[in-house]
Amino acid sequence: MSTTSTHSSVKYHQVSDDEAGQRIDNFLLRLLKGLPRSRVYRLLRRGEVRVDGGRAKPTRRLQAGEVVRLPPVVIADSEHKPRPEPSSGLERALRDGVLYEDERLLVIDKPSGLAVHGGSTVKIGLIEALRQIRSDLHFVELVHRLDQETSGCLLLAKRRSTLRRLHEMLRNGDIEKRYTALLVGEVKQPEQVIDAPIEKLAGAGHERLVRVSQRGRSAQTLVKVISQSPYGTLVDIKLTTGRTHQIRVHARHIGHPVAGDDRYGERQSNSRLRTELGLRRLFLHANELAFRHPEQGNRLHVQAPLSAELNKVLTNAMK
Repeated sequence: MSTTSTHSSVKYHQVSDDEAGQRIDNFLLRLLKGLPRSRVYRLLRRGEVRVDGGRAKPTRRLQAGEVVRLPPVVIADSEHKPRPEPSSGLERALRDGVLYEDERLLVIDKPSGLAVHGGSTVKIGLIEALRQIRSDLHFVELVHRLDQETSGCLLLAKRRSTLRRLHEMLRNGDIEKRYTALLVGEVKQPEQVIDAPIEKLAGAGHERLVRVSQRGRSAQTLVKVISQSPYGTLVDIKLTTGRTHQIRVHARHIGHPVAGDDRYGERQSNSRLRTELGLRRLFLHANELAFRHPEQGNRLHVQAPLSAELNKVLTNAMK
């Protein structure tokens, strides 16, 4: 059971079994309710938050029994902002977008344009909206992430123990993730493995820009051609690693960026696709998740169909 004691206005919180496995940034955001995300990261950078006496990076995962030192925090009146509420359209999209659900898991068809988390530049993300819409969910956390512009299958856990197990499965490659993408130009190889390490660029801030670099972490993307058109190549993509912006950076690396990519793509191609095909978003869709249920052991295979918008783009491309 979690215990909290106070000394000289500094608080010490012992991590419970149920809290184990959380990233410390998410743990602090939950514990220090009302504190802006930017201040949470500032506390971590300055070393004001300590775990068993040592500094902690935002990505550090807590272990049961560890003691977290919490500095005295005063929240200014200006920081007591009303919690953003999801629009009726977003609420409808999330309720209608449930692809699979049981007492442990939830898979949602995430709309393009919706960030998975709120932040300094995003008022409300999927996880915050879901917690407001679904008051029956006493616990819900992201198992993995999708870029804001990417649509499709997003896996969430409804129990802390399930979240830990699914994270372990991700690390071991036991969760298969497949995507459908339209790549600019003619991809000549029917099948290929893009094996190129990816490095996050220092100082990129919330943009989270990355690039292929030998100094980066290993990354492999399997690409299989589905069909060709004068506007590009429709491909099936399977990830064996899950690096930030991996598909988009690897696609650019082979000279065929994802259609509609305003960060790693080609402005001229994007403009043509918008004008001639009506493509107004990134053509990248997480269409399939396959894995064994972490508790029941049965094989789950969840699919998200392409949106009407993307299907219309493909129809226009074939005319």
